[in-house]
Amino acid sequence: MAVFEVSRGTSPVILGFPHTGTDVPPAIWERLNDNGRKLADTDWHIHKLYDGLLADATTVRATFHRYVIDANRDPAGASLYPGQNTTGLVPETDFDGLVIWKDGEAPTQADIAARLAEFHAPYHAALAAEIRRVKAPHGFAVLYDCHSIRSHIPFLFEGRLPDFNIGTDMGRTCAPEIEKIAVEVTATAEGYTSILNGRFKGGWTTRHYGQPETGVHAIQMELAQSTHLRSEDLPFAYDAAKAETLRVHLKAILTRIEVFALANKN
Repeated sequence: MAVFEVSRGTSPVILGFPHTGTDVPPAIWERLNDNGRKLADTDWHIHKLYDGLLADATTVRATFHRYVIDANRDPAGASLYPGQNTTGLVPETDFDGLVIWKDGEAPTQADIAARLAEFHAPYHAALAAEIRRVKAPHGFAVLYDCHSIRSHIPFLFEGRLPDFNIGTDMGRTCAPEIEKIAVEVTATAEGYTSILNGRFKGGWTTRHYGQPETGVHAIQMELAQSTHLRSEDLPFAYDAAKAETLRVHLKAILTRIEVFALANKN
């Protein structure tokens, strides 16, 4: 099983997809319980949603499911949101706090170490390589990390999640101009709600790679799945009409970020 897919472009913008994969090796699949086998916490259809929005963007996509190991978590296991409910490097529960492994089959420390080497590390090696490649001719690279989540998950947050959730770790991971572009486009998107650094402030990927002082910028976009799915439950079907309306705004964000990046290349 190839653990990642890369499509190379010439743009200074890279799209990361750490959570759209649904591949689970048979030996791991056998350890998941019926709830875990729903794979409910997938970022359903997000790579399809962004497909073709920025012609020359590079894409890096993990093909393995986040229940195998979460490509957007600190490999050391540190929590992204200390004191808040969240899921770990290899989740023991789903986003509703329900167990996903059969009794006695929860991953051990040895399992986690093996999955770090087999899945997590190769994905990030590929992502880091593309950042270096893209930055070389431009002196500037922007990682736009693409995510989605159900709009109602009481275990993780109260009430309804805004449609656009922009994360920059409180402005630390990218130039203020990049953050401003995302805020302006989403704030003026009719019929949608948005927030900057709310419940989601950017995952490990955004925080790890976003080093503006080195010319590498990162921003996370967490979309409420109600914006592009027919239902936030099985079978998590893609809603083409909803998606096309949403894609207009996503394209505007990416296009403006690319223009800014090209104008500021070294």
